[in-house]
Amino acid sequence: MTTILVTGGTGVLGRLVTERLRADGHDVRVLSRHSEPYAVDLVVGGAGLESAVAGVDTIVHCMTSPRGGDERATENLIAAARRAGVAHLVHISIVGVDRVPLRYYRSKLAVERMVEESGLGWTILRATQFHDLLVLVFQVLSKSPVMLVPAGIGDQPIAAGEVADRLAELAAGAPAGRVEDMGGPEILPLPELARAYLAATGRRRPLLNVPLFGAAYRGFRAGGHLTPERAVGTRTFENHLAERFGGTKAR
Repeated sequence: MTTILVTGGTGVLGRLVTERLRADGHDVRVLSRHSEPYAVDLVVGGAGLESAVAGVDTIVHCMTSPRGGDERATENLIAAARRAGVAHLVHISIVGVDRVPLRYYRSKLAVERMVEESGLGWTILRATQFHDLLVLVFQVLSKSPVMLVPAGIGDQPIAAGEVADRLAELAAGAPAGRVEDMGGPEILPLPELARAYLAATGRRRPLLNVPLFGAAYRGFRAGGHLTPERAVGTRTFENHLAERFGGTKAR
């Protein structure tokens, strides 16, 4: 039986990875700021982190925050993993971190490099955005009487559960380096995805495509966050909406 530590183990992805690893018979430790007995703030580190990694074979690093701190958290995690003799560090990243000059993406790319240079056995998987993130974005945008949608951008959302399946598989195996990306089954324009969300939630909002500015926006418009050649997901955004809201037919 393998002992596996999942950082960010109470988050959307980490929780699913934990469930799958435990179902496969692994001894899984969940690390997050408020999850006992491994309640650790990775940005701070400390004795709690040393205890969490002691005796661990593999770490699945799902912890992340768009508010910052990923690099410091990963630095602390890698240092503790080295001292504990952890054999394998599995990290989840995002498709396009090397092509879209978004601040959060730059941080994710820096974390990838830290993992690669850690001296540990490592595996990195990049995935496109999760269905739930799109839902969250549309929930915010639809609060206004007119729903403003960035013009000229498509998206390729993927089910978090499918990414969790792959991470659990990778965690059970040997270090594999940078593995092939995972993308959702469809690339659709944001207005089409927004209309599907509105239909599923029974909301009525006019859509207005709004051009934005800056290098990050140009990167998104160019499709830097997409991986059409790796459209390996099977659950569509409409599938997700039907399951979550029950208001549309699954396609």
